[in-house]
Amino acid sequence: MYYAPMSRAATTSDAFNAVAEPRRREILNYLALQERPVGDLVASLKLAQPSVSKHLRVLKETGLVRVRRDGRRMLYRTNAEAIRPLHEWTETFERFWQQRLQRVKERAEAEEEKKSNEVWPEK
Repeated sequence: MYYAPMSRAATTSDAFNAVAEPRRREILNYLALQERPVGDLVASLKLAQPSVSKHLRVLKETGLVRVRRDGRRMLYRTNAEAIRPLHEWTETFERFWQQRLQRVKERAEAEEEKKSNEVWPEK
């Protein structure tokens, strides 16, 4: 069976493509708590400065991070509004897994109750 190759969407086409790369997710996690300069990202994440700058460019172009100049430093921070679609999409799966885990819990409790009744039968 033959499938024609599909072209891949640009990493800057939307937030989903931007966060598909694990390093960009690390950067977003690091920036989640406070605004930081590139040097802090380089030191904390142990990545090369050109790599961090490349990932920040993608995150900036998709709107996931914002940048402001403070003298000669560029300070980056997350843009919560741009991250909202990612959060809303993952909520669907969160509800799915909560329901699944609830069923697993109920089965385990029923099994435990069954075993308990076998060991200590009611009179």
